[in-house]
Amino acid sequence: MSIADTMSVAARNAWALTFGPGVEQPDPAPTTVLWDEPHRQLRRFEGADDGAPTTAQPGVGVLLVPPLAAPASCFDLRADQSVARFLLGTGRQPYVVDYGDISFADRRMGVEDWIDEILPEAVLRSSADQGGAPVDLVGWSLGGTLALLTAAAHPELPIRSIAAVGSPLDYTELTGIPQLRAAATLTRGLGVSTLVRAVGGVPATFTRLAYRATALERELTRPWFIASNLASTERLARMTTIDRFMADMPGYPGRFYGQLWGRWVLHNDLGRGVIEFGSRRIALADVTAPVLLVGGTEDAITPASAVAAGTRTLRGAASVRYETAPGSHLGILTGPGAARTTWRYLDEFLASTRNAHFG
Repeated sequence: MSIADTMSVAARNAWALTFGPGVEQPDPAPTTVLWDEPHRQLRRFEGADDGAPTTAQPGVGVLLVPPLAAPASCFDLRADQSVARFLLGTGRQPYVVDYGDISFADRRMGVEDWIDEILPEAVLRSSADQGGAPVDLVGWSLGGTLALLTAAAHPELPIRSIAAVGSPLDYTELTGIPQLRAAATLTRGLGVSTLVRAVGGVPATFTRLAYRATALERELTRPWFIASNLASTERLARMTTIDRFMADMPGYPGRFYGQLWGRWVLHNDLGRGVIEFGSRRIALADVTAPVLLVGGTEDAITPASAVAAGTRTLRGAASVRYETAPGSHLGILTGPGAARTTWRYLDEFLASTRNAHFG
């Protein structure tokens, strides 16, 4: 590219970032809505741009499970950062459950709403769309944790396998948690829980700020990154895609976050392999399907050791495969190296479980 062309591209990108709509507009993969109720919209990704149904054969359904406090677009950020499109390219049929926005009106929603209602319904409807065949679950971050708990609580569900990417399974391994637990002993954990109950949850604004804080270096070097990459439309497009993703982050329902704080952070139920809701106990050892765990070696939110904890608590699984991938919390799912690591692991894992017996 000539100097004149480079300057022209840089000027065009600078204008797009400052006054225009951005260097690249969202271009999500086409989907068909199969079920549309509050906090449980189920969509099927389609292989054709015109939205026509795919030609994938029944029995290859993959349900993508996002975490709370992150948009379902995490599985389809852009054309080359899309787990959904990757799965379509391998001949599989991906679905995604979308929780939508979380507001003060949803403050009474708890973990049970997800593992007893939202995810089981998504599994059953995805399976029905596949002619009744079992489906594979792929969850990112807390979505993987919820997928595992759903399988443990409901062994009757048609789940063939579960892949959990960057999913916390031992909160004592998370950065800063031991210090938070020590501080919470002074107030018996009431400080955070009281505040969350008062505002009805964790507002979306706070989750966005918290996520940015985990990538502080990125935020601090952002001006320099833009200045040094004004002539690289691709790099700027990736940056704006992540910015858009963070801007769309919803919050947590009050009751859900109270359970997460009280039982998972303070008491580390997940690390012990059993979560408790009053007299009810759900054991990770009750998961019987094959499991793939992927930890991020550079993940500042969920260190690889917090994911690897599942290799000792998922004792009843038909198999537990643990792998690592480079990149940030989101990067191990959709970053530049994901195709060579996480996606390859996922493809191999789904192929190995394709003929697994269900029943």
